[in-house]
Amino acid sequence: MARIVVDPVTRIEGHLRIEATVENGVITDAYSAGTMVRGFEIILRGRDPRDAWAFAERACGVCTTVHALASVRSVEDALDIHIPPNAELIRNLMYCTQMVQDHVVHFYHLHALDWVDVVNALSADPTETSALAKSISRWPKTSPQYFADVQNRIKRFVESGQLGIFKNGYWGHPQYKLPPAANLMAVAHYLEALEWQKELVKIHAIFGGKNPHPNYLVGGVPCSINLDEVNAINTERLNHVGYLIKGAIDIVEQMYLPDLLAIASYYKDWAAIGGGLSNYLVYGDLPMNGVRDVDQFKFPRGAILDRNLNEVHEVNGRDEGEIKEYISHSWYRYSVGDDTGLHPFDGETEFNYTGPKPPYEHLNVDEKYSWLKTPRWKDHPMEVGPLARMLVAYAHGRDDVKEVVHEALGHLGVGVEALFSTLGRTAARGLETRLAVHWMKEFYDDLITHIKSGDTRTFTQDMWEPETWPDVAEGVGMSEAPRGALAHWIRIKDRKIDNYQLVVPTTWNASPRDANGQRSAYESSLLGTPVAHIDQPLEILRTIHSFDPCLACAVHLYDPHGNHLGRFHVEA
Repeated sequence: MARIVVDPVTRIEGHLRIEATVENGVITDAYSAGTMVRGFEIILRGRDPRDAWAFAERACGVCTTVHALASVRSVEDALDIHIPPNAELIRNLMYCTQMVQDHVVHFYHLHALDWVDVVNALSADPTETSALAKSISRWPKTSPQYFADVQNRIKRFVESGQLGIFKNGYWGHPQYKLPPAANLMAVAHYLEALEWQKELVKIHAIFGGKNPHPNYLVGGVPCSINLDEVNAINTERLNHVGYLIKGAIDIVEQMYLPDLLAIASYYKDWAAIGGGLSNYLVYGDLPMNGVRDVDQFKFPRGAILDRNLNEVHEVNGRDEGEIKEYISHSWYRYSVGDDTGLHPFDGETEFNYTGPKPPYEHLNVDEKYSWLKTPRWKDHPMEVGPLARMLVAYAHGRDDVKEVVHEALGHLGVGVEALFSTLGRTAARGLETRLAVHWMKEFYDDLITHIKSGDTRTFTQDMWEPETWPDVAEGVGMSEAPRGALAHWIRIKDRKIDNYQLVVPTTWNASPRDANGQRSAYESSLLGTPVAHIDQPLEILRTIHSFDPCLACAVHLYDPHGNHLGRFHVEA
């Protein structure tokens, strides 16, 4: 028996430690620890709720716009603010922009290197690579000379002794199965995606002023529409948005999806590895008739238990009997005791670090061992993310989702059961990207139709002034971040934030055990995973990366002694 420690897990956002017990080449137990302390809830206390989005959005440099979206929705829910249709469409466009860009970046730059052997690409025949690329898509860059040029770029990396972004990989590991031609094609597209990803997010700059932290606004969006005004959303800017959407469709349809399916075809054994939990949670998003009309969401809301796709349970973020956070194995303290769960409206964020001082050999997993709290839905551990979204939509009977799922499964020659795996999780991300990029075109066309009809409203002043607010108000803003179910809960008292709690996707997936000893998604998914070499735990990275961890959202500030790092005062 051996205890493998992977710390830090790289190619993620933030700081994650995984410890796994391996017996006879198979993982028999696993522990997930966030190694930084969170504190955004403390920063937001006492502030104007209309400003919360600007702080909350900076929980991460990747999951940006969705935190702002959840924040403004929480305030709008508390104060019963309804935004104009154009504002909803623009928010949907900004949401999909992040999802599409994030998923493409995750596949090529964070996850693909778990399946693609970069060094092996040096032995590829560019002519064979060209033939392979032409056989799977109509992407224009497929000539032998193009792939030869990419190969020469890789050779220069290797010969210089400075592998840069490709340094420290487990190159040559026996679990890499792609032929050299496929490796070279994937590396070429890695580099292309790196160039492209900075283009699509210009949509955030057009509607929100900048990226990665675009501006938001309680009551709508912070941009005006005037087709003839240089400082507004005008004809030129709208045309550029349409151009960027068209380019994104090409990238997804002709590069990302073909590459994903081509690579997956060599790793079908991973359709039986990494399934983990059998419960899935989705808050839903992309409203078509306002956030209160949940039935009209593009991503439907619901929960699935025990992988039963014949029943979808309703989810209510306000119901204090549904969502609770536990801290029995987390470095926090609750006034009601550490084994009692709290609904986020009553959530507490008080530090209680009892762990070892880094560096240390192993976590004390019998006690507290993570800075992540442990969320539960009706006391069930739940997986959130692209797989959950596709499963809930599939179980809801959504024809568009069923079509892309069955097409992909048919291409790989596997059944629906293959979705419950590391491979299924990775495929689900690509399938929802295909859906989202076409929904972008739909939202864009609807926005143009509204503008042509004379409707240019992007903001409402209803309940904007604090004098109109009730003395106490509570609200929840629910969304679907690229990594899964995201919600912000707010209590407003005397026109200031009295309590604010974020429960983010990686808190659901990466959290430690609860008081009943139930594992969360990361820990569960590693059980039964074969490990070829304990000193090169590539298999652990494959499954953990399939969730696309974002520990920066789940944890934020760090001081090993529990001291304040600083205090900030902003003049009104």
